[in-house]
Amino acid sequence: MRVLVVQNFDETSLGLVARALAEAGAEIEVCRTFAGDRLPGTERGHDGLVVLGGAQNALDDENHPYLPQLARLMHDFVVADRAVLGICLGAQVLARAMGGRNLIGAATEFGWRVVERTRDGDSDPVLRVAPARFPVFEWHDDTFTLPPGALRLARNSAAENQAFRVGRAGYGIQFHFEADRALVRRWNAVFREDLAERQPDWPARFEREAERHGPAADAAGLALARAWASVI
Repeated sequence: MRVLVVQNFDETSLGLVARALAEAGAEIEVCRTFAGDRLPGTERGHDGLVVLGGAQNALDDENHPYLPQLARLMHDFVVADRAVLGICLGAQVLARAMGGRNLIGAATEFGWRVVERTRDGDSDPVLRVAPARFPVFEWHDDTFTLPPGALRLARNSAAENQAFRVGRAGYGIQFHFEADRALVRRWNAVFREDLAERQPDWPARFEREAERHGPAADAAGLALARAWASVI
């Protein structure tokens, strides 16, 4: 099993998804687009694709000219019936690739927030492994409309489209289910300056929120990661 991972921003990582893929015996190839790595021109040669988050928006082709090619690659994986997992920015690019509309600055969320499954999510092979309502880490400003033919799998009051599926195994997940408490703590240090500007009270409330929401969020995240690995 070969899985291509597209890393759009320095210091992002697979988090809990790495653990699930290791358990599944997957061979991982990382394409660091932010560092100038070239995307493959075809989906052939990989059984699955993971596209991680980043600070850029899904329409910022001028500053990130690889984005149209990334959208085409995600589209080709879905059409070829190969598993796709887009997280945060990755979900937004998948929505773009499959005909959805990106809504820049329309849904700001940060911190652990509760999301809930939809009726389609209740029967979905991946989302059904999580509780009907569960906390998960969010960090985004943008959202998107549902692509034609996609199934909405999870929502909350800030973003109607928290998770969706296109085809058999094309998943766009807005929330950072891959980010357990250890990864969030790492982001606190790495992105300290940005957080100080945009979330100045975060250091004071992090430990309290991590203790309150972290165990359930980590458990749901690992269950989702394992379930997605199983659809590859």
